[in-house]
Amino acid sequence: MLSQVRFEGVHKIFGAETAVEDLNLTVNAGEFLVLVGPSGCGKTTTLRMLAGLERPSYGRILIGDKLVNNLSPRFRDVAMVFQSYALYPHMNVYDNLAFGLRAHGASKDLVAQRVKETADVLGLGQLLKRRPSQLSGGQRQRVALGRALIRQPQVFLMDEPLSNLDAGLRVQMRAELSRLHQRFRVTTVYVTHDQVEAMTMGDRIAVMNNGRLQQVDAPETLYDNPANVFVAGFIGSPRMNFVPGHLTMVEAKPAVEFLGMKASLSAGSLLVSEASEGEVTVGIRPEDLMWRPAAGPDSTLTLNADVDVVEPMGHEAYVTAVCAGETVTSRFPPRSGVRPRERVELALNPARLHLFDARSGESILQRPVASSTEALRSAREAWIEESVQGRPDQQREAEPQVAPAKKKEDFKRR
Repeated sequence: MLSQVRFEGVHKIFGAETAVEDLNLTVNAGEFLVLVGPSGCGKTTTLRMLAGLERPSYGRILIGDKLVNNLSPRFRDVAMVFQSYALYPHMNVYDNLAFGLRAHGASKDLVAQRVKETADVLGLGQLLKRRPSQLSGGQRQRVALGRALIRQPQVFLMDEPLSNLDAGLRVQMRAELSRLHQRFRVTTVYVTHDQVEAMTMGDRIAVMNNGRLQQVDAPETLYDNPANVFVAGFIGSPRMNFVPGHLTMVEAKPAVEFLGMKASLSAGSLLVSEASEGEVTVGIRPEDLMWRPAAGPDSTLTLNADVDVVEPMGHEAYVTAVCAGETVTSRFPPRSGVRPRERVELALNPARLHLFDARSGESILQRPVASSTEALRSAREAWIEESVQGRPDQQREAEPQVAPAKKKEDFKRR
């Protein structure tokens, strides 16, 4: 059965340190949700609370309709894949895969059947007699995945499982994980600090920072409409350029002054109701700040910039330049011939601008969401509805564990 996961007002406090603060998050049944953020943001603590390795200080964690706050890990029906593989070195691949089933008292025939099926899916059929020391990094990771997969749990938990692999193997394993999820559709919570993994693998991405959930949405929506400066800077490589600006009104229409020029906001973009004239932070993606000779007709703004650094990447080049006293990064064609200390013209489509409140860092400009995102979300919702059709409404029998009333500053990191 597909199981939904819910965090309701969850806090985790270690002494004077708040690792997770007021987490409210739903992982839909059959969804691949990625928790992403910098080191120390609380993502692994969140995963450990779901696994039962840590107990929440306050709040509720539910798997399906069952409150699991005080439930032992062995009774939660979850399977976890660790960063370090955690294989038994004295056992061969067959015994590593079979260990969990044997511990639950499965029959010998069932164990043999499940091991064969899992080995065939993961391409481990020829390695069943080898020990972990005789396997490559990618093979060990597949064994670790197989050990979780063979149990057919309600929820998969993955804690940075690809971080120990080299770049080539990471790309390969990303594809394998995506194929496995498409095949089995088990609810999956995947923790990583690598935003490339998050963007390429997740149905939705939950971005965390300093123990708090910043935004959760489809990858394209996070990229096109980040909720604040942190999300905008964390999602995307190279990171978004941030420059100071001033929001003003020109003939009753909003415009923004930045980098020595003034641009009217596009008709499809909407300012939030709290936005007012004054100082703002302007965000520009490097791919939206183009070399003038390669820019399209929609890039109507032109800026002069002095090239500081050119980083050839093969299929493109990252150019760092100084424009109106601000350092910005732009993506150039791979063989533009641009060199440091040259003056170049950069082009920008004003419809691609992002605006953030200068004080709070919150987004004040809502841009149109790409139609592909809407299609992805509607297809995803249709699949979930079909998969869980006929499932009884979830009942909440357990009493909520509510955090005692405290001042907001009591929960801040120290």
